[in-house]
Amino acid sequence: MTDAVTEIIPPRETKTSTAPRRSLRSLPVFSDRVFRAVCFAAGGVTVAIMLAVGVFLSARGGQALASAGPSFLWVQEWNPRDGVPDSFGIAAVLFGTVTIAVIALLLSFPLAFGTALLISEILPNSVKRAMVTIVDLMAAVPSVVFGLWGVQYLQENAVPVAQWISSTFGWIPVFAVTGSDGASLTEASAFTSSAFIAGMVVALMVLPTQTSIMREAFSQAPIGEREGALALGSTRWGMIRTVVLPFGRGGIIGGTMLGLGRALGETIAVYMIISPIFTINWQVLKTGTNSVSALIALRYGESSEFGLSALMAAGLALFLITLVINFTASSIVARSRSGAESNG
Repeated sequence: MTDAVTEIIPPRETKTSTAPRRSLRSLPVFSDRVFRAVCFAAGGVTVAIMLAVGVFLSARGGQALASAGPSFLWVQEWNPRDGVPDSFGIAAVLFGTVTIAVIALLLSFPLAFGTALLISEILPNSVKRAMVTIVDLMAAVPSVVFGLWGVQYLQENAVPVAQWISSTFGWIPVFAVTGSDGASLTEASAFTSSAFIAGMVVALMVLPTQTSIMREAFSQAPIGEREGALALGSTRWGMIRTVVLPFGRGGIIGGTMLGLGRALGETIAVYMIISPIFTINWQVLKTGTNSVSALIALRYGESSEFGLSALMAAGLALFLITLVINFTASSIVARSRSGAESNG
């Protein structure tokens, strides 16, 4: 028996090209360069303005923040005095701001959701264009007009509704309307200028924004998946439930949060309706509430230099809250992809 001989074969030499690799990059033409420069400039200016607003509010409100300290977040009184930390705070006005915004959101979301589905899925094209125009025109109505309508018309017609809610659901603390002695109030004057009425007006103001974003998300659902669902025997509602709604989930969430961002910052309409108080009012149907933007509009003309600094600090808090909400909503809308979330 002979031993096996292993032959080592060296690797075959390959010829390598010494020619330089060609670049396939195309040089942009002059119009492309101008377009890119304009877009970068516009984006840079927008970011710069936003940062400038934040820096301005921080600089002007720094004196009040340094004087108030952490108590600025939980004190309900508003009587700014330099060197007196517990003389002013945003607890009451911030609570009123959030209360009005939440009420507006609860009232506007069903209307915006239903209107968006009606426009994108139900109406024929001829009527659809008219409805889109009407909804978009609502966003162009000045807030002072909504405020006047709320004061002169809505308030007197909403009081009976608030009284019925209080008498029916008064066992729920937020719907109760009681006096200082704990007894239930029934007179109409106890139900005017409330967070509930202000929230109804703000709901109509944020409705166009929510509707437009939801409608765009619904209308971009893939035609192929729509037709596939219908071809498999699905009803129209079944197609909407399994294709359109899952696809538009990002638009629903993003539109709702963008509406919340605007509701938090609404000023004139709220200022015209509410009866300003500086205590936390858990009874949303009862007269008296407040908001940060209404506080600034109310006290700006009569404030001292330190008082203006306190108002700037309150504006900074509202600015940061709105900024976080809007950025969150934008990121949710941007992550919505065609067909990625539709159910099979």
